[in-house]
Amino acid sequence: MAEVGLHVDVHEGNGPPVLLVHGIMAGRALWDANLEELRAVATPVVVELFGHGRSPTPVEEVFYQPAAYVTQFERIRNQLGAERWLVIGQSLGAALTLRYVLDRPERVIGHVITNSVSALARSVGGGAQEMESAARRIEEGGHGVLSEHSLNPARSRRIVGPVREALAADQHLLDPAGIAAAVRHTAQGASSRTRAGENRVPTLIVAGTREKAFEEPCRFAEATMPFVEVTRVDAGHSPNAEVPDVFNEAVRRFVTRLLV
Repeated sequence: MAEVGLHVDVHEGNGPPVLLVHGIMAGRALWDANLEELRAVATPVVVELFGHGRSPTPVEEVFYQPAAYVTQFERIRNQLGAERWLVIGQSLGAALTLRYVLDRPERVIGHVITNSVSALARSVGGGAQEMESAARRIEEGGHGVLSEHSLNPARSRRIVGPVREALAADQHLLDPAGIAAAVRHTAQGASSRTRAGENRVPTLIVAGTREKAFEEPCRFAEATMPFVEVTRVDAGHSPNAEVPDVFNEAVRRFVTRLLV
């Protein structure tokens, strides 16, 4: 099988690398309002998931498995020559970074996640049958379905204007086949709920309180995960892009404390 890699953008910064992983139907633009502040304490490393943005859409389903993303992230860390780094994930991206942190704790200085039902849910998307139906709708409807999909962050009026506009400008880069594969093979196996108690890495959850679906997973994490702290903010599903100033300040404080 040919080697396939994620698209990576490395931004100059003052500190260790920090991996930034977006959620489904998003892309690198999701972090536009966070990069400048992060650069003061770290070196942002922004990836795009398979089927998203500038990353390829592999045919083989194995590339979309959460375990395969752990391998991808490790490859990037090695290419950077970093012994340890920070990781930040949003939504499905947070499910993937949590899996990475649980599998490779010795490589992670600290972990930040925002709202991610998929990371800690008992089940995701109503079960395998509903997830398969959702994937088929995307395959059959193509970009028309993606542009109107409730999970598409470019449609969110809570996200600040410049980020929303940048996400919208990149919509043509979303590959319906890749998004469908993410629904089938990434989201369905994404939850690490049964492993939450294994966490060994300092973790900050910046939780948007307006998303009711994340209340239970967040409480579960707070009660179950060692080394976790929660900052609740007045936001919905994407605190980093909805209240970026609040998110940036919380992350800067967290990272600064870890690097002392």
